[in-house]
Amino acid sequence: MTETAFYILLSLTEPRHGYGIIKRVEEMTNGRLKLGSGTIYGTITKMQRDQVITIYADEKRKTIYEISSLGKQLIQAEIERLKEVHAHALRYEEDFR
Repeated sequence: MTETAFYILLSLTEPRHGYGIIKRVEEMTNGRLKLGSGTIYGTITKMQRDQVITIYADEKRKTIYEISSLGKQLIQAEIERLKEVHAHALRYEEDFR
């Protein structure tokens, strides 16, 4: 999973519109990751096609994105993978100093 895809899914703890996702990701990464419109909407399109997120319109006809049950399974698996990577990084970082 790409970092962009990971943070988009991670931002969907509640349904959000595109700009809300962009701002939430920026907030979560302390400004390190700034998603552009092309990046976010390209990734969202692929995620929708892969049934990782669902899309609907709210009462103001704004497009809202929500993580699907498959998306929740994927983000949980990715979090576990990253925990393992983090543990290995901590364990072996001294070997590279």
